[in-house]
Amino acid sequence: MSTTPDHRRTPGPQYLVAGRYRLRSRIGGGGMGSVWLARDQLFDRDVAVKQVVSTEGLSDESAEAIRLRAMREGRIAARLVHRNAVAMHDVALDSGEPWLVMEYLPSRSVAQILHATKTLDVRQAAQIGAQVADAMTTAHAAGIIHRDIKPGNLLVTTTGRTAGLIKITDFGISRLKDDVSMNNSGVITGTPAYFAPEVARGAEPTEASDVYSLGATVYTLVEGQPPFGVDDDSLALLHKVARARITPMTKAGELEPVLLRMLEPSPSRRPSMAQARDLLATVAAGERGSVQQILAGPISTPDGGLPTWAQRSPRPPRTHPTGTHLAVGGPLPARPAPSVTSSPGDDRPSAVSTAPSPSTPRPQSRNGFPSTGRSNAALAVGGVVVLVIVVVLILTLV
Repeated sequence: MSTTPDHRRTPGPQYLVAGRYRLRSRIGGGGMGSVWLARDQLFDRDVAVKQVVSTEGLSDESAEAIRLRAMREGRIAARLVHRNAVAMHDVALDSGEPWLVMEYLPSRSVAQILHATKTLDVRQAAQIGAQVADAMTTAHAAGIIHRDIKPGNLLVTTTGRTAGLIKITDFGISRLKDDVSMNNSGVITGTPAYFAPEVARGAEPTEASDVYSLGATVYTLVEGQPPFGVDDDSLALLHKVARARITPMTKAGELEPVLLRMLEPSPSRRPSMAQARDLLATVAAGERGSVQQILAGPISTPDGGLPTWAQRSPRPPRTHPTGTHLAVGGPLPARPAPSVTSSPGDDRPSAVSTAPSPSTPRPQSRNGFPSTGRSNAALAVGGVVVLVIVVVLILTLV
């Protein structure tokens, strides 16, 4: 496989990555590059491949740093095997450009769902948090710190037996405890709205920082905005986070005491990720539910069904907005104009049919125009009957 830049071309549909992965369509993007739906020619299966930022035009030193970063992301993600984490299959080099190959999951990001619904039910939010915490408990045990837990990096699967299951993805800025070669740049990476206060002040992220970020994420699910609000000025937002004064909760209900513990300003006073998982799962289960079902089962509505936003759209979107995997990172796929108003985020087909009712058929004439419903034969018979009646009346009068 050539690693020289002379034969590079812009990847697009049908492009073959590393002689193995045939690109089909762009399905999202992230901080490091684009995500494509591709076909693994060797194993004959769909995969998601992530194109890391191109090294073209960079110095040899910079290009090598990007390749190392991609390899590191793949190595970190491959160490995490959990039902609530997107699996990493391969790291491929194509003409010197690194690509990450992951399992493909038709899904929506939680950020996309929030864009449509604004907030989520308290117990649904708790279940999402519990499943993420379960995956991150395994990650922390393996020495992996995510450093960028947020709604955009959480996926809700939409097809198959796993529909409604939460998956955490994008370990692009994660690190291993024993991997210090690329962590001394002094640059803060991540999403400020979900930073822990100590990270905003420049401290190195830890497991406790992940707990805080998850707490900030669940807070956003129930309150409709992050704990410190939103601000286009990242520096101003960092100062707010560093002061650790969150906006008081008004919608969290029974989740509030759990979130206050996870959003504790002092890292040493926060629960561990395993403790946070148990607290969130208990809220999600309620008095009659099973904690194990909360962790292993799909996100459900109060009556036990699957939320509409966890169901696959009956018609694929015409475009693929920025995000991760299928139709994530943007609004829910637009529905055709229905005959009745639907609730936000409801992507099920309308129950109201626009077709004519079977009880009132509307036949067409041969020339394509609507018929009045009377045939020529019927008109002729009617005319004869009228004529007979007239003749009878005349004879009677005579």
